[in-house]
Amino acid sequence: MKAAVITQYGQVRDVVRVADAPVPAVGPQDVLIEVRAAGVNPVDHLIVKGFMSADALAGPVVIGNELAGVVSKVGAEVTRFAVGDEVFSRVDPRVGGAFAEYAAVDQSLVAAKPAALTFEEAASLPLVALTALQALTEQSDVRAGTRVLIHGAAGGVGSAAVQIAKTLGAEIVATASADTVDLVRELGADRVIDYRAEKFDEVVSDVDVVLDTIGGETQERSFGVLKTGGTLVSTIPIADAEAKKARWNVEARSFFMHPDGEQLAHLAGLVEAGQLRPIVEMVFPLDEAAAALQKVERGGARGKTVIAVRA
Repeated sequence: MKAAVITQYGQVRDVVRVADAPVPAVGPQDVLIEVRAAGVNPVDHLIVKGFMSADALAGPVVIGNELAGVVSKVGAEVTRFAVGDEVFSRVDPRVGGAFAEYAAVDQSLVAAKPAALTFEEAASLPLVALTALQALTEQSDVRAGTRVLIHGAAGGVGSAAVQIAKTLGAEIVATASADTVDLVRELGADRVIDYRAEKFDEVVSDVDVVLDTIGGETQERSFGVLKTGGTLVSTIPIADAEAKKARWNVEARSFFMHPDGEQLAHLAGLVEAGQLRPIVEMVFPLDEAAAALQKVERGGARGKTVIAVRA
């Protein structure tokens, strides 16, 4: 099969190549998915650079962390899916393998693809939507009346978080660039701040939850807008977290999402109900996987970048 692989860590342009790779073996709990499309995320180029592992590579590794496709084979103990099912998945991060024509995924990490979505749209959702859902419901407790500030609200995680927070009944304040303000408002934000025109910490206060996908100065300034007892949840590590929690009398948590097929099925239900829609910015063919990764590496996304594995 054709796949995007690395044999060593390094810069995307130097180490990512598309090559022949063996079709993965199918374990008893696995479904073999004929991949139609795969989503691209910042974690992918960090993996390529070796930031996520201290171990040297023993051989070629197929990269990629989320996909949509059609089940082509099932393991002996699989009960949830059958050959021909259209599915999507955030794959096991220890395994990867989404940027390929076939991927073997444990059935517990797979859900039925929403019928309303194309494969490209479905492939763009698992990682970012699961991150958003877990940030709002596991790392914090967003519910009706909760005041939430979402940074980077036009990006992959941010755009999903705005929509999911809306389903939870939250009051949503969001930061975005001027050219995406209308999009973020359309997704459900009650107030959208153009971060280049206004400093959010000068116009926002008494927030229950901040979802930070930016880090750096944005993360630092976010502590000052939280209520006493509020929670900052970040996908970026928080330096001196304990000291900041004590200073501001708040909770501060950084986390990395975990794949979960049941949660993914819940998100599929939101899609079917018209409460969650993917935002796909650009689609690359598999042969241009390195270019897709470099696009994400540059940042400034309006939604997601996707690789079309099969036409």
